[in-house]
This record gives sequence, C-alpha cells and structure tokens, in this order.
Amino acid sequence: MAYDEYLADRIRQILKQRSIAFEEKKMMGGLCYMVDDKMCFGLNTDKKTDSARLMCRVGPENYGMAMSQDHCSEMNFTGRPMKGYVFVSAEGFDTDADLEFWIQLCLDYNPLAQSSKKRK
Repeated sequence: MAYDEYLADRIRQILKQRSIAFEEKKMMGGLCYMVDDKMCFGLNTDKKTDSARLMCRVGPENYGMAMSQDHCSEMNFTGRPMKGYVFVSAEGFDTDADLEFWIQLCLDYNPLAQSSKKRK
C-alpha cells in the first residue's frame, strides 16, 4: 500500500481535534477513512507523479464545485469516473486550511452517503 504517512498523521490529527469517530482501512491502493461505516475520504500515491493525493467522496451535489477547484480531477480507477468522487493532488492540500476544506466537504456529504453492502 502506497500512501504518505505524514499526510495520514495530519488527517488523524484533524479528525481527533474535531472528535470525529473514524476507522482506517487499507483499500483502493491506499488508506481510506471510514466515518459511520462509510468511506468518507482516503489517500494514496499517484503512480504518474509519485506524489500523495486525496480521494474525496464529495457527492453529486458538490461534484461540480469540487471539480472547479485547483488541483482537483475526476477519480478514475477503471476507465470510468466514479460519481461523486474526486482526486486532489498534493498542491491542493498543502496548507492545513486546504486539507481541512477537503475533509470538511467529505464530512458534510457523509451523512447523505449510502453504506456499501456488507459482504458475507
């Protein structure tokens, strides 16, 4: 699993400061943060640039706004974009304020997101 441990620590610190209960799971080639048993956001390494990036679940309502932000692109693992998800490159969350913006956007959508079906 390729992800930036320093970024993971920054994210943990933000979530703990806000008293957000979360679980970390290694998946999607990186580390995902689960809030209320739903994938909220994650991080991995962009293989093309070898730099950290966020995987943000912003939802369909915020997708257009998110895509208009600098350093944001569609999340695409399989040749098709994932609806309501975006990638944010490292330049887009360099400052704590920028990282908190993306985390809050994901946390705002999380109550509306549907849980994945549990596998038996």
